[in-house]
Amino acid sequence: MPQPKSSDEDLQAALNLVEQYGSGRLAKLAGITINESTIEHRAKRARLNGMRPTVRKDEPRIYTRERLGETHLVIPDTQVKPGVNTDHFEWIGNFAQEKQPDVIIHIGDHWDMPSLSSYDKGKAAFEGRRYVHDIDAGRKAMERLLAPIKYKPRMVFCTGNHELRIQRVVDLNAEYQGKFDMEDMGLRDYGWEVVPFLKPIEIGGILYCHYFTSGVMGRPASSAAVILRDQQQSCTQGHVQHADCAMHKKTQQRGLFVGTCYTHREEYLGHQGNNQRRQIIMKHEVQDGRYDLMEVSLNFLSKSYS
Repeated sequence: MPQPKSSDEDLQAALNLVEQYGSGRLAKLAGITINESTIEHRAKRARLNGMRPTVRKDEPRIYTRERLGETHLVIPDTQVKPGVNTDHFEWIGNFAQEKQPDVIIHIGDHWDMPSLSSYDKGKAAFEGRRYVHDIDAGRKAMERLLAPIKYKPRMVFCTGNHELRIQRVVDLNAEYQGKFDMEDMGLRDYGWEVVPFLKPIEIGGILYCHYFTSGVMGRPASSAAVILRDQQQSCTQGHVQHADCAMHKKTQQRGLFVGTCYTHREEYLGHQGNNQRRQIIMKHEVQDGRYDLMEVSLNFLSKSYS
């Protein structure tokens, strides 16, 4: 006997359930009595009919499943400076508020600090750069990131080499003592635990650091496989533009390069160097260094959380 045709009310209700819970399966797990395949089928029919959800799209979805281990949200190098786009910080904040990871780790180089770049001094492009403008740009972007986050996750900031430019200027120029200070960034005021440059911090069995060194000269490691080999446990770093991942086939520990998290182009990288992975990282079921890896592109965030 053919199944009775679903009414428009049924289709709308199914579409709203998928919007609210994320899928028919999650709606079923939350206690909805309708079969999950029925919910999905009706929601698909509703979309084909041109129907739209009537629940608020920006309303956090409801998740009822118990988490297995911690969740970590990792934000790669953001490299904020005056004049660059920072819309993606709100997208990330909205994503974090919905998913509510237990720990948010910023891998460093949030402040680009072009006014303190020793590489650009003397070049025409250096004209007009100001320390106060660099600090202000980074702080405003940080506020855009944190504004949507209403819960209280643990937040860890791994100091990068670009933030360290502030301290290096003071170390090399005693007359700047008291004028330039790492505290100008306000990280602790925003609620971040601040980890010193190149000091790894272990969370859930994973070592986090802006970058890991390798070899007797202490240079940045060249690949995810190298940091996994050297550290002998799961480790995650930023610093380089490309993303890379290596997993030990027996222990399931991972070495991870997280890519970048900005939308602007960097002229020094050239035409090919700017074609890197731009993303954030979610780690699910973190336990003893093992985790399920989810890459979330800025392109996806712009479509779903802007």
